[in-house]
Amino acid sequence: MNTTVEEQEHKVIQVGDHQVEVNDKGYLLNFDDWSEEYANIVAKHEHLELINCHWEVIHFLRDFYREYQIPPSPHVIKKAIGEKIALWGCTNKELKKAFPLGGCKQACRIA
Repeated sequence: MNTTVEEQEHKVIQVGDHQVEVNDKGYLLNFDDWSEEYANIVAKHEHLELINCHWEVIHFLRDFYREYQIPPSPHVIKKAIGEKIALWGCTNKELKKAFPLGGCKQACRIA
């Protein structure tokens, strides 16, 4: 029986002097390729200007993924950092607006 391994095409995002590979859905292939510059490039492509509310979520997502190797659910995010981002005036409703192209999925692409 012959089996063929299909090569997936990966997209490349230019970040400064180096190229960062992402899969066909826009997620990083290598967790350690991330930088704030990368996040800003992806956000700009998705028509977002990152503010404190965004950065708090992004850094939480990265820390959570680093520890558990899975992204957190929206409930976990709200429970863990909801009060902290509320201090900046970022309510639950505004948090949903902060990542309008898919909430956690969009935030995870940036993170």
